[in-house]
Amino acid sequence: MRSSGEPGACDPCLRRAWLVGSLSARIERSLGGRPGGRARELLALPDETLAAAVGGGPEIVAQASEREGSRLRAAVAGAGAWACCRHDPEFPESVRRPADAPRVLFGRGNPRLLGRLHSDRCVTIVGARRPSAYGREMAELLGRELGAAGLVVVSGMALGIDSCAHAGALDAEGLTVAVLGSGPDVPHPMRMRKLHERITERGLVLSELPPGTTPRRWTFPARNRIMAALSAMTVVVEGRERSGSLITATLAGEGGRDVGAVPGRVGSATAAGPNSLLHQGAHVIRGGQDVLDVLCGVGAQPRGSSVPGAPAATVPPELAAVLVEVDGGAATQDEVARGAGLDPAMAAVALTRLELLGLLACDSAGRYRRTLRRAEEVA
Repeated sequence: MRSSGEPGACDPCLRRAWLVGSLSARIERSLGGRPGGRARELLALPDETLAAAVGGGPEIVAQASEREGSRLRAAVAGAGAWACCRHDPEFPESVRRPADAPRVLFGRGNPRLLGRLHSDRCVTIVGARRPSAYGREMAELLGRELGAAGLVVVSGMALGIDSCAHAGALDAEGLTVAVLGSGPDVPHPMRMRKLHERITERGLVLSELPPGTTPRRWTFPARNRIMAALSAMTVVVEGRERSGSLITATLAGEGGRDVGAVPGRVGSATAAGPNSLLHQGAHVIRGGQDVLDVLCGVGAQPRGSSVPGAPAATVPPELAAVLVEVDGGAATQDEVARGAGLDPAMAAVALTRLELLGLLACDSAGRYRRTLRRAEEVA
């Protein structure tokens, strides 16, 4: 099954995966407008029962069972991917256990990184596809801090929170894993193609669907169960009360994993999901250290310097004075200049430098505010 220490997949598991891929359109039709939990129930069924449940005849199962394993492996390799089935030692143990677990994980990236996917070292970060600026900053911050701390950042490579979490981990040179609702070689949405390439080069892209499979509505809630199973904690940054992010958090809780949420403004639609989770007892997540406190013990120190608690460097004094003023409520160039005792032109230069460093953000009205980035990250 294996060669050169790389993972592999046996013929029966590969045939099952291709059967699911072949039935994808039928599964979609059979689920109608309820692609969530029902998809998981279907994926737990044996081949013949699954095919019958979605309107497929025995001939579909027969065709799948006749596929040659060597040709299936050649198709995977031809797509620049690899496959690891649940019988292979490299298959993540936490994903192997559920009754609806995938038989195969198809992947892109270095397959040897599978050995680092221990559930106690992985954190799933999910959230809204159309987050607020605050949500984006928090997702990037968490990805960056957890990646710097040596944890594996897992997400779904969707627009918004997911992609921000991946980007943060990559910026920290940490390991990040994208779990797709399409084949591992099919970036979705297509605008995430560059991010898909970056993750492939430095992390892992995983899917239970064979290469070339296009996504459908049911494949996204289905992949959520893999994301939840991979990690010791699922953190919801932003999301509505009825969203895929909350599905992932629910699955994590049902699987005995920790659930965390980033507090949001009361009344905000995108904060409704995490605030509801907090009301139900989820861990309050304000940054990477809160995650580390839960998973590694209170006060656990990361290996990097970008997480709270690590030694902090400072920006130059002339910039630090401006940051102090903005922290104190100064929002315009004139207010900063008066508070810091600077010439307006010097204040303008300092504000621009801080904005370029990512420590300040300026809105369309010319008002400045602090971002979630820390001074020690740019020193």
